[in-house]
Amino acid sequence: MENRTKVAAFLLLGLTDDPRLWLPLFLAFLLIYAITVLGNLGLVLLILLDPRLQSPMYFFLGNLALVDFCSSSAVTPTVMAGLLTGNKVISYNACAAQMFLFAALIGVENYLLAAMAYDRYAAVCRPLHYSTTMTTTVCIGLIVGCYFCSFLNACISVGDIMSLSFCGSNVVHHFFCDGPAVMALSCSDKHVSELVLVYLVSFHIFFAILVISMSYIFIFGTILRMHSAAGYHKALSTCASHFTAVSIFYGTTMFMYLQPTSSHSMDTDKIASVFYTMVIPMLNPLVYSLRNKEVSSAFLKVKNTLIRLRPGMSQGFDCKFLR
Repeated sequence: MENRTKVAAFLLLGLTDDPRLWLPLFLAFLLIYAITVLGNLGLVLLILLDPRLQSPMYFFLGNLALVDFCSSSAVTPTVMAGLLTGNKVISYNACAAQMFLFAALIGVENYLLAAMAYDRYAAVCRPLHYSTTMTTTVCIGLIVGCYFCSFLNACISVGDIMSLSFCGSNVVHHFFCDGPAVMALSCSDKHVSELVLVYLVSFHIFFAILVISMSYIFIFGTILRMHSAAGYHKALSTCASHFTAVSIFYGTTMFMYLQPTSSHSMDTDKIASVFYTMVIPMLNPLVYSLRNKEVSSAFLKVKNTLIRLRPGMSQGFDCKFLR
């Protein structure tokens, strides 16, 4: 019989072993995280406050912004704390929780992008039936389905990974507890678990991509048949932001997960992981806000309202202070 000691904690190697780069990386990630928090929570607040943004499109966008904030918060603060303090040890339970939360939230984003593609299909291809197609019940049902499928997938995949035996090295060659990186440390037979991870991720990604692809095939077909230049440009601008977000998200996700764990290059994975854990959640609100006139006008309206209120607030404060 083999002498096996269960791992109680993991050591995250991080992005680099050079201590001279820790502070610059911390400052860079702090800036990225600050923009992510302000951009996503600001977008959620804007959608809640502005009556012009009370539509299915912005309902899905608000959920996407909330998921981006949560997924970034599941990883980035831990990475920054490790860079600042040099302590990169994470407990077994904390590692499992981080892996589960991130896997579930990435799954929600995957399905949200598909739901948003279907919403764009209904808006462009069936504009006269849009209000009856995308009802409140349908929108809520799609959101509930996104969360249910994603959290169920995370339960299965992460539960399978954490059921493996970890009795050797506890050094994770990554900056957070990612599934393939943690699985590589197991002293159990990982073949079945690798297949489970690849098949589950493949199914969820390709199902969402199928929905998105079919939606855009119909959308582009409808756009090509348009005789109005104004309608043509409006339809293109409506889909441009979503198509950009889809390209960035699926490019990095497919590169990371749709390959066997044994063929992973950890250094390459780390670079790709920075994009989908930190950069993409920061870019999504910028992409949707800068290319969307309604969001931009709503932001300017709130900004002008705050500017008008500021003199009155200052004057009231002065009067109270003088009393």
